[in-house]
Amino acid sequence: MTPAAPAATRTRSPLRIGNASGFYGDRFDALRDMLTGGPLDILTGDYLAELTMLILGRDRLKDPRRGYAKTFLRQLEECLGLAHDHGVRIVTNAGGLNPAALADAVRDLADRLGIPTRVAHVEGDDRTSHHPGTLAAHAYLGGVGIATCLREGAHIVVTGRVTDAALVTGPAVAHFGWTPHDHDRLAGAVVAGHVLECGTQATGGNYAFFTDHAPARLHRPGFPLAELHEDGTSVITKHDGTGGIIDLGTVTAQLLYETQGARYAGPDVTARLDTVTLTQDGPDRVRVTGTRGEPPPPTLKVGLNKLGGFRNEVAFVLTGLDIEAKADLVRAQMETALDAAKTRPADIRWDLARTDHPDAPTEETASALLRLVVRDQDQAAVGRTLSAAAIELALASYPGFHVLAPPGAGAPYGVFEDAYIPQAAVDHVAVLDDGRRIPVTPPGATLVLETPEEPSLPVPLPEGPTRRAPLGRVAGARSGDKGGNANVGVWARTDEAWRWLVHELTTDRFQTLISESRHLSVVRHVLPNLRALNFVVEGILGEGVASQARFDPQAKALGEWLRSRHMDIPEVLL
Repeated sequence: MTPAAPAATRTRSPLRIGNASGFYGDRFDALRDMLTGGPLDILTGDYLAELTMLILGRDRLKDPRRGYAKTFLRQLEECLGLAHDHGVRIVTNAGGLNPAALADAVRDLADRLGIPTRVAHVEGDDRTSHHPGTLAAHAYLGGVGIATCLREGAHIVVTGRVTDAALVTGPAVAHFGWTPHDHDRLAGAVVAGHVLECGTQATGGNYAFFTDHAPARLHRPGFPLAELHEDGTSVITKHDGTGGIIDLGTVTAQLLYETQGARYAGPDVTARLDTVTLTQDGPDRVRVTGTRGEPPPPTLKVGLNKLGGFRNEVAFVLTGLDIEAKADLVRAQMETALDAAKTRPADIRWDLARTDHPDAPTEETASALLRLVVRDQDQAAVGRTLSAAAIELALASYPGFHVLAPPGAGAPYGVFEDAYIPQAAVDHVAVLDDGRRIPVTPPGATLVLETPEEPSLPVPLPEGPTRRAPLGRVAGARSGDKGGNANVGVWARTDEAWRWLVHELTTDRFQTLISESRHLSVVRHVLPNLRALNFVVEGILGEGVASQARFDPQAKALGEWLRSRHMDIPEVLL
């Protein structure tokens, strides 16, 4: 291909790019809503996550022609004509483990509907053959393959595993003609892509301060879009008349979600989150400026999904008095039965959730739950063995014995790991509608990631009277998973609250408030421009979400637990 002219020599109109899916199973009619709700140039759909790759891997085991997100194809059947009529091009990672098969299925659909559609796809992410024993191993590719497909006239681009932000950087590169050295512009697109990727989490969904807004506004949040400019700046907004809220808080929350520090690395560029500035630009409009970029790292992340074995669980309901004694009795009985079994499960975990209340007005509020989770390579050990041990106690254990549901046969669970390979190790290829295959060249300049210097902190608030209150009265939070780690982003809404938060919520204080983290490594990152702290809790999720090792396996509510913990907060902030 002829190299594009430097971006500075052209002026292009802003690119209006929307999102219609944040995960496999998101709102089905979002594609139609986004196509009919207002003007767009590009519509993206993010269907992949670590757990999704495991699900698609099991689909492919049953049928080698599968391995993609079938929901997208059903959505497109209703909406391909709309996209064609409105001139909107669609970019999606719904191809999952088999983007070529989904691209063929889209062509068949277009032919059947009589809608002229050029479909291209991106290959090169599949590394399963290089990692024997994995169900799926896929490198996280950047957006250049997507850009190549769009430049060559594709109406729909299907990818496998790309970074979530690549769904935006690819169209931006194609539209503006950016080069791999336009790091600041690329970084701005990465930030916009990261805000859009989880759909309605940017428009008031899962938002810490949801009670600040009328409930009706949050009943059905609209999906977000970005007005992306040639210089890499953007405005995050949504279609007029749709539900939800876009303000500094909702965008900050999503910007902190599942990030791990000031340097947000990807295959196209490393975005410096500590340079991002957010400003309110009118109702439901937040302007994103100032983002600086650096060359990407020399390696690509590869997500490895394996079958870890089988798991099962049973929840014993303990009601009324003597909860601890009842728990001790049934636990001892179960341990004795499992010891005597032919195949004792290799991993046995107990958790007692004291959901009971004294003198409770209902039986449910008088009850606690004792949860037993077992894992083993042998399905019988977590199926028949557990079932027999639990059910045989029905008339022989604590008073009021019952369980939420009897244990089943045991289900397979997954394990997620990551590895890293040189960028040049993948055969990144854009496959066009006419069958042409265009190789994608890796970026010329790379930079090994290093931890940035700790920024200077603001002056602490003057000493004054304090009141014991939940942290959430003055700070928002959003949390999520990254493999076996969790991140918790915490932000303040005023400069005064930030001056208190950054000095009080230290790593030690975090570990005191979140007891599960006390024996784990916790790293704190400071982002002054966002008035935010980002805590990475290493290993709290075990072997990843698919292993279901924790009550909240994706750490979705870890931030809300932190916000509920009480601290001595200055009265001037309350």
